[in-house]
Formats: sequence, structure tokens, C-alpha cells
Amino acid sequence: MKSIQSRSFANPIIFTKFLQGGELLVVDSQTTFMILDSVSLEVKNRFIINIPQTEYQKRIVDCTSDMNYFTAINPELKDSRLFNLQTRTAVPEVSTHSGEVSCVGIDPKNLYMFSCEEDGKVCIKDIQNGELLFTIAFHTDSVNDIVFSENGNWVATASYDKKIALFNLERMTLSHKLIGHTAPVIRVQFLDEQRVFSVDKDSNGFVWDIQTSNILKSIDGLDDKVVQVTIDGENKFLFLGTQLGYIFVYDMQTYEKLSKKYLKLNSAITSLSFNKEKKHLIITTQNCEIFVYHIYEGETTLDKFVKNKTYDLFYLLVEKNLLLKYTNAYASMEVLWETTLQKVKIALDNGHKQIAIDLFKNFKNIPDKNEIIHKMIHEYTEFDKFVLLAKEGKISLAYAFANNYPSYKSSSIYNALEIRWRKSFLKAQKYAFDPNGQEHMLAILTPYRRIPHKINMIEELFSKAEIYRKFRVTVEQRNFQASFELIRLYPFLKELSEYKLIINYGNALYLEAKKLIEEEKITSAMKLLRVLENFPDLHNDVQKKGAEIEAKRNFLDAIKKKNHIVAYNLLSVFESLQETQEGNKLQKQWNHDLAKANESAFSGNTKGIKEALAFYMNIESKYASIGTLFGWAYMIQLEQAVQHMESQKTIEIGIKKYILSFGLQDQILSFYEFFKMSYPQSKLNLALQTKGSLSMWRPSMGMNSILG
Repeated sequence: MKSIQSRSFANPIIFTKFLQGGELLVVDSQTTFMILDSVSLEVKNRFIINIPQTEYQKRIVDCTSDMNYFTAINPELKDSRLFNLQTRTAVPEVSTHSGEVSCVGIDPKNLYMFSCEEDGKVCIKDIQNGELLFTIAFHTDSVNDIVFSENGNWVATASYDKKIALFNLERMTLSHKLIGHTAPVIRVQFLDEQRVFSVDKDSNGFVWDIQTSNILKSIDGLDDKVVQVTIDGENKFLFLGTQLGYIFVYDMQTYEKLSKKYLKLNSAITSLSFNKEKKHLIITTQNCEIFVYHIYEGETTLDKFVKNKTYDLFYLLVEKNLLLKYTNAYASMEVLWETTLQKVKIALDNGHKQIAIDLFKNFKNIPDKNEIIHKMIHEYTEFDKFVLLAKEGKISLAYAFANNYPSYKSSSIYNALEIRWRKSFLKAQKYAFDPNGQEHMLAILTPYRRIPHKINMIEELFSKAEIYRKFRVTVEQRNFQASFELIRLYPFLKELSEYKLIINYGNALYLEAKKLIEEEKITSAMKLLRVLENFPDLHNDVQKKGAEIEAKRNFLDAIKKKNHIVAYNLLSVFESLQETQEGNKLQKQWNHDLAKANESAFSGNTKGIKEALAFYMNIESKYASIGTLFGWAYMIQLEQAVQHMESQKTIEIGIKKYILSFGLQDQILSFYEFFKMSYPQSKLNLALQTKGSLSMWRPSMGMNSILG
């Protein structure tokens, strides 16, 4: 593949991001900001913050999508800084880190800055003023990467402790950890709202199910250190950039690598990003270059090849860019090939060899197709013998021919043999219910007892007739729980027509249930889903869909009854509810009220918090967020008390109350050092205080003042 656009810069580009207006932001190793035209790569705007960076493999810079705020690690100070890009000044903040900062990130909603330390702690700060909200020990060792889900509800961190931590931004709580790597995890990436990809120092890659914490798939073929990761805009592809300059690409449905070496550049990959609208992959390298690739490069040329019937050139182009297999043009060509195969088989069935050869003429120069063509034409040289054996009733010999020449199995003659077999087997099955039916079964099935792939079914029918009788009764009575229990104990039942019948019935019910859900006929859909819970292959999907339906029904019922407590609690658990009109409205209202409460918190006004969030004080899912705001306000009150030189006892009481409410958070530890500078005679021992925690905090504990 060739890049559709490229250019060089004075320094390596270490960060790229598409902005709300469609322009491309790039940041180089000197933290020079450049706004590029996403097509021509021409620089439209440029300014310098000038914090030289030497580490390119970690997430050391990030920026809000509206270009209002930017964060970067300061290698000299071993700290992180937050900048207001509108004023091009640093946001004032007191350093809260006890160790070196290893990576940083800003959430998609542009609310929070995350600053991760080498000791495993993560500081979460308000984006507008740099105030520390709280600190959580995500890990026990250095945090190597941080990434957010597209909807902004989740953040994932990867660590040297070999774990991935998942933090829920709606609840402001550490949710759970993904454990399975045997080496330090160096990169993590959300694939969608349900899956996360991670890769460790030993180049072991895993795809995880977020809900169950299980590994869905191990990613193979990582023979180089992965340093950059991104996905396309439709969750089809995972792109991995390596230290040696390779780009690997994986199909996110099959988890298979699509080519051994999708791309090879001349130096280490320093950043990857994807333009969803234009289907462009943006790659930057340590050699100060940026490249733009259209992942479906050649798609319009494919249409021309189809029109001109130059199918060999069509497939040759696809070999050069395997992602073209995911285009409509390729799908149409495969339909054309399959249709041609069917026409050829019909011609050969009827003895028209030349017609078959003519039908293949546009495919004969395609190596893998040509192999199929020659094999099929060659196999059909014996087809007349196969037809004769079938017509003469020499069934075992006819089946032997079909096994030797697999193409025959798609012929009408073979199909007729299979229909005859199924009728015979069904007839024999009926005698399986009759205790005296053994002789009839034997007479019917004797012609098939020398056919290898029929023998097992015949022997099992004779030896397990009683089991079959039970199975058939469960199917007729639609007792699917009993049916699948018998199938679990006796796998041979899967070969019977009744098994296929219930599988097809289950699939039909599932499609009908989905249709009813779309039509908002929830009660009818739930009845079908309850039946489908007994189908093992559908069980997990059915349970999940049933839970979502039940949640939506309860949610809408809560909205109707104006029960905002139930509504908001459901909204925090089932993210899909945020996509409903009612859920979106509630979320917007919460964000609006939260913004008002933030203003009060940063002035230490707890009454203002209570007024702004009075509506939410009984909603359990909001306790952590509300408690966080009260914690900010109390810190402001304590800082103001020191500035106003209030009595030592008053401030000590405030510190004790804070610890009783929230525990020994970094905020209070940092404040205590500040307090001791002004009140060196204080004997207060923080370790001896009774400690609470944010997870145990309740709005009833919210006092107007932490002092006195």
C-alpha cells in the first residue's frame, strides 16, 4: 500500500487527534501544537508550549476535543501539567504527586484530567481549574497506559503489576480488574463498550469481555513490541504499531491477523489515530514523518475491474490490500463467483462440459480460483459412473464416489440420495418407538450400513432407541430444558432431525423476539425470551437482552411515575438507557446540575451544592459524585481557614472530620503538610484518626462546614 499523503516535520510527532471541526491536531516532542488540514496536512495554526519529551511509547500528552485544555508530563519535574489553550497559560495547581508521573489522559466529555503515577496511584482532577478531586490506588506498580471508552463512561489503565483496572466515571468508583497477563501490561484499548484489548511486554495480546472479566481471545502473531494501538470507526479493525515500524491489523469479529505485514515503515511508530469519516489511518514515526493511508485504497478501481470483467486484476488488487475484502465491491464479486459455481455445477450435472469451461473463462487466470476450476472439471470426468451407480441403487458405491469427489455432493443426484436417506432414517426412527420394531429398522437401514458417515447414526439409533424415544417426546412437548439436558448427556442426538428442528425453532423465536423489541411489544418479547433461556447457545444473549428489556421497562415505568431514584440508579447500571430519549434527557439534566454544583464546591459553598443537587440526594448511584463535591468544598474551607489564620484547634477538628468522612486521601495528606507549615506546633497524628471512605459516604453526612 502507498500512503495517499505524507510530510516530514522537524521533530517526531508523539500525539495525533481529530478535533470537533474535523481538523487534525498533532503535537511533536517539543510540545509544539500544530493544527493540520486533514486532507493536505498543511499547517493551519501553530503554537509552542515547549516541554521537551523523550518518552514516546506511553500516553504522555492529551488534549480535549474542543482544544480548550491540554495536559502533558513534565520530564524534568517528573510531574504533570494542565494548560488552558485559549489563554495559552498553565492552570494553577498544587502538585499532588508523591511519585513520578508515568502517563496522563483527559476523558471524552472533557471533564477530568487523569494523572497516573509510577507507584500505581491515579490522581483525578477537575479540567477547568486543576483542583484534585480524589486519588485512587488503581495498581500496585507503575501505570503504563490510560484509555477511555468512546461514550466516556469508562476508563481503563494498564500497569506493570500485570493487571488492567476498569474505573466507572458515572459512579466514580473502581469497578474491577482484568487479571491474566504474565508480564507487565503496556497498552490497553477499548474496542467497544463491551470489549477491551491489552498487550503486555512479552507481546501477548488479549481481548477481554468487560462484564465477565473473561478473556475472549488471545491475539496471535505479535512478533514485535507493540507501542501504539487504535481502532477504526466501525469496530471492524484493530491496528497495532510496533517498535520496528510494522503495522499489524486484526479483524475484530474473528480476531485473526489480516496480513503478515500490513505495512512496514522505516522507524518506530510514535502515534496512531483514525479518521472515521474518511476511513484514513494516520501514522507517525520516530523519523519525524506522518503518513495517511486510506484503508480501502483501490475500492473504486475494483468497480472498474468488475465492469470490464478483468477479474484477475480485481483479485490481484485485493491481495495487495486485504482490507478490500470488507468492501461492497468484494462482497458482490464473491456472490458472482458463487453464482458462477452453481451454474457450472448445473452444466456439469447435465453433461455440458464445454458450457462449464466457458462460464469459468473470466476466473481462469486467478490462481486460487483456477485450482478450484481444474479440480472440479477433473472430478466430473467420473460423474457418469456416479449417476449410473445412484440410478441402479448401488447406494454404498455411489456414496464412496461422492467421498472421493466432493464436488458431487452439491449435485442434484447426490441431493436425491440424501433425501432418500433422510426419508429412510425418519421411517426407521418411527420404529424406534416400537419395542418390536428392530427388524423393520434393520430392513430399512441395511443399504446404508456400509457407508462410513452413516454407520454411527445407525448404530446409535439401534443401541439408544430408548433415549431417542425420550428425546422425541421432549421435542413434541416443547420441553426444551429436558431436550437440551438429553443432548448434553448424549451428543449423538445432534445428528437427528429433531435437533435441527428445535435449533431452527429457537433461531426463529430469537428473530421474532428482536422484532417485537423493535416494535416496543415488550411483554410478548419477554415471553419468547423466557422460552429461549433453555437454549444453551442463546442463553447468554437472551439473559443480557432480557435484563436490558426489564431495565428499560422499569426505567420507563419509573419515568412515568416520576420515580427519579429508580430511574437514575438504572441509568447508571445500564448504559444503553442513555441512548433513549428519556435517558439522554436525564443525563443532560444531571450534567447541568453537576456543573452548577461544581461552581459552589470550588468556593467551599456546601449549601450551594445541596441546592444544586437536592434532587439527587436520595439516589444511591450519585452518592460518590456528590461526596466528591463535598470533599472539594471541605478542602477549600480548610485552605481558607489556614489563610485566615483561624485557630489551630478549629482546623484540627476539620481535618479529623474530613478523615472520618473520606479517609486518608492524598488531598488531606497534602493539606496536612501545608497546615504544618503554618501551625508547626500541632501534635495531630493522622494515622491515629478514625477513617471513613468515599464508598461509605452518604448525603446525610454532608455538613455545611468541616470546621468547628
